[in-house]
Amino acid sequence: MSAQLGLRERKKQRTRQLIAETAVRLFLERGFDGVTVAEIAREAEVAEKTIFNYFPTKEDLVYWRLETFEDELLGTVREREPGESILAAFGRFVLTRRGLLAEQDPAAVERLAALTRMITESPALLARERQIFERYTASLAALIAQETGASADDVEPWVAANALMGVHRALVDYTRSRIVAGARNPGLARQVRAQGKRALKTLERGLGRYALK
Repeated sequence: MSAQLGLRERKKQRTRQLIAETAVRLFLERGFDGVTVAEIAREAEVAEKTIFNYFPTKEDLVYWRLETFEDELLGTVREREPGESILAAFGRFVLTRRGLLAEQDPAAVERLAALTRMITESPALLARERQIFERYTASLAALIAQETGASADDVEPWVAANALMGVHRALVDYTRSRIVAGARNPGLARQVRAQGKRALKTLERGLGRYALK
């Protein structure tokens, strides 16, 4: 039974990845708004219903890999060393190169540029991204409230979480603006890291010793 479940899950994962990769390929060719779910289904040789079984919205075809972001972020904060602040743990997380920004291969670098242009040209994708990060901010605020023993009506954890996630969102926006302007790795990654350090330094005066473990 366990082997059957494992095989079934692997098959589902392959199907999910095939659908997402097909969708992104079409989006890069014709723009996000220029491709329908029906066209993606035909290209991937699946039913439209199958796509929505795996992806609640069309926008999630682009953002599905962000699912691991929340788990990694909360895990980094939750598992920080005794005496380490949430700000320090968050800083380690946000300054780590990940995804296509960590790539040096020219083809991967240009793929990041193409994805960036596609996202910035689509109001629907940008709106969905805001929803996703608002949910992650709420999760971080809940964790902070739990660790600090804050009451349900205490705004401090919410303020702290929004300040921290604000750094991440600002770095995303900065990265995209630099890519659109022509910046590429490895220089781009160094610029983003420098901006991140400056932003975290700004928060350090207020959050540097907040919620020490």
